[in-house]
Amino acid sequence: MSGIWDREHECMPREELEQLQLERLQATLNRAYKNVTCYRNKFKELGILPEDIRSLADLAKLPYTTKDDLRLNYPYGMFAVPLREVVRIHASSGTTGKATVVGYTKNDIKIWSNLVARFMTAAGVTHDDLVQITFGYGLFTGAFGLHYGAEAIGASVIPASAGNTDKQIAIMQDYRSTVLVGTPSYALTLADRMEKLGVDPKTLALRVGLFGGEPWSEAMRREIESRLFLSATDNYGLSEVIGPGVAGECPEKNGMHLYEDTFLAEIIDPDTGLILPPGSVGELVLTTLTKEALPLIRYRTRDITSLDYSPCPCGRTSVRMKKTMGRSDDMLIIRGVNVFPSQVEEVLFSIDGCQPHYQIVVDRKGTMDVMEVEIEVTEKIFFDEMKKQRQFLENVGKKITSTLGVSATVRLVEPGHIPRHEGKAVRVVDRRRGE
Repeated sequence: MSGIWDREHECMPREELEQLQLERLQATLNRAYKNVTCYRNKFKELGILPEDIRSLADLAKLPYTTKDDLRLNYPYGMFAVPLREVVRIHASSGTTGKATVVGYTKNDIKIWSNLVARFMTAAGVTHDDLVQITFGYGLFTGAFGLHYGAEAIGASVIPASAGNTDKQIAIMQDYRSTVLVGTPSYALTLADRMEKLGVDPKTLALRVGLFGGEPWSEAMRREIESRLFLSATDNYGLSEVIGPGVAGECPEKNGMHLYEDTFLAEIIDPDTGLILPPGSVGELVLTTLTKEALPLIRYRTRDITSLDYSPCPCGRTSVRMKKTMGRSDDMLIIRGVNVFPSQVEEVLFSIDGCQPHYQIVVDRKGTMDVMEVEIEVTEKIFFDEMKKQRQFLENVGKKITSTLGVSATVRLVEPGHIPRHEGKAVRVVDRRRGE
């Protein structure tokens, strides 16, 4: 059984935890109201003051924060401390608009490091490990979050950064890396490349994989574990809230423990904004409870998940967050049906002969939405006789239709056809957005 990094907070009785949450929430609200004009205006519009929030149930009275609030106050308008107290600045990629800028005080960095140390320790990382980080170092929070978490544990960090797959493999061989950090799709890219180079993963020292940055399925976990011979674990975070370190898996691998002493979580209906009962699937909303530089109140993450409050055998008392199904804002709606790429992935991984690389292409023909799924298949199937290939296509098409409730055209492509990405995989090409 893997150890527990912060037993006081990770195993805190629920009653004590909720009292701590309320105290920290009230301090956060006061800080935000006093120092952030955006929040002061939001509170005044609703006619409420921080002291009106006397219980956790009162959270529903507070306004939501969205990415648009961060963009409208770009770059530093949402900071609650002067810049002289900010020791680190990160930012999101800004691919859907203005980048969102995130600031950290010295204490924020210390808390961040310890939160990451929690899920790394839960995954089995110790001070004896060599941690190879394949996230890109820069404004993206992923690499630095895992870097400082590993150092907090006392592990040796190899800051390999993103790219140069052959060199990554050489480092694993020469340095005897024991822990791999990156996106799950890049882990499979590494496995593909090892196969082509004739490198046997069994000869490597890898034993733990810490993967995040994109939604991935249980089938993908099994694929990674069987090909790289390591224990693959999931973790969750987002730049605006802190980066990696919001939640992470324990050895049970049955949901990610969300660190409730630091983040207050809600699940809402993404369309109505109403809070949903425990166990419901909806959009995750987070309120930071310790952030000094950038406190966020009821931040709409747009990530779709559910929260499990049942006791976990590992002894940790915090709620467990299910793997994200996708995002409410990039969820595909095909002829009125909600479709998540992760659903397509589950289907493809269940079919023998499909490679772990696929792309969903959505277009509009006349007034009708059409979906095409391009999947890489083994060379045997790609070059198989027409009759067998047609049967294979029909099988995949039927499974996708029965799972998603909407039909799709399936196109087989040869191995290596779909572009590889060193960061997050591009799973969806929605040509309707160009209209």
